[in-house]
Amino acid sequence: MILVFGKTGQVSTELQFHKDVIAIGRDRADLSNPSSCAEAIRQYKPRVVINAAAYTAVDKAESEEYLANKINGDAPGAMASACADLDIPLVHISTDYVFDGLGTTPWSVTDIPKPQNAYGRSKLKGEQAIKASGCIHAILRTSWVVSSHRNNFVKTMRRLSETKDRITVVDDQIGGPTCARDIAQTCLSIAEQLIQDPSKSGIYHYSGQPNVSWCQFANAIFEQMDCKTIASPIPTTEYPTPASRPLNSRLDCEVTQDTFGIARPFWRDGLEKILRDLEGDDDRA
Repeated sequence: MILVFGKTGQVSTELQFHKDVIAIGRDRADLSNPSSCAEAIRQYKPRVVINAAAYTAVDKAESEEYLANKINGDAPGAMASACADLDIPLVHISTDYVFDGLGTTPWSVTDIPKPQNAYGRSKLKGEQAIKASGCIHAILRTSWVVSSHRNNFVKTMRRLSETKDRITVVDDQIGGPTCARDIAQTCLSIAEQLIQDPSKSGIYHYSGQPNVSWCQFANAIFEQMDCKTIASPIPTTEYPTPASRPLNSRLDCEVTQDTFGIARPFWRDGLEKILRDLEGDDDRA
């Protein structure tokens, strides 16, 4: 049995389409109460744990950093400690926000993190706690997660296209859109490989290809929808937010492919499936 923390998020929703997955939400394990997470692991005694739950309100985290640290930092640490005690592998989803987002070179797993906002600092705290626990683990950093579930960029663009012929979207933030369905499958594959070979523990990167700007991604969505809406480019300075966003979200994913045999997915393929799901033609039954 695979125990998944998170029940309604994008990746956790996708994980629940797979057999042997038990997903628990806040009613069973409240991440703001880290000890409840450790207790859930001890109760279920799974083969592997996947943490797909997180505090993801990037802007709100600027004023709620204590809560973000509790959920994104302390809770994964408690999970990792329980996993270490029971010799259970932990797969933990992290983010490119642990970096400062400068430059144009894709971030390597060996690059030194330097988060530029409260959300990034809280996620880095979780990574550090997991490594310090000594448990078998894979920390999977990803970026720009999209799906047919919850709020995300694809659903926002689709909604805006219903009423607008032209919108403005930032064009100087570059990254790899990553479909939650692909992340879920990758987490499951990594989990099984960790069970067989704990020496694969470490930090890994995983994002869709090719890298694009948000504006380019928006126009790709409109093109695939065959609608007339056009996204026009603006710089990040014209779209201020409480939390600063990284301009460079590119991730070097070669170590993930070399270690697990998992290549970067093509986001256009995933986008096609997402749009089909949103039209009510979900083919995963």
